[in-house]
Amino acid sequence: MIQFKNNVFNCTMELAIELIGGRYKALILWHLLDRTLRFNELRRLIPHATQKMLTQQLRSLEEDGLIIRKVYAEVPPKVEYSLSQSGKNLKPVLEAMCQFGRTYVEEQGLKSN
Repeated sequence: MIQFKNNVFNCTMELAIELIGGRYKALILWHLLDRTLRFNELRRLIPHATQKMLTQQLRSLEEDGLIIRKVYAEVPPKVEYSLSQSGKNLKPVLEAMCQFGRTYVEEQGLKSN
């Protein structure tokens, strides 16, 4: 059993799904793999996410130590997001998920843009 925040998980897979299983969490992590982005850049990259949902997902990822939020003391405020070391450790997982998606699209004969 693993205790994390106020939850108890039976295995590490449950914990991993909790950490990256949010509606846009994996996409956010994917876009931050090799670069630092500002909030509006993430909004443009994930257009289906509402501002509220994107904010919630970013806060959750930050709380869980997967991303780093850096605030610059400027007017207007400038905020940048990047991956923490734990977030960077997800790179092979995210790449495998992307490859699975490509293969699935091909196998199922789905249209891809």
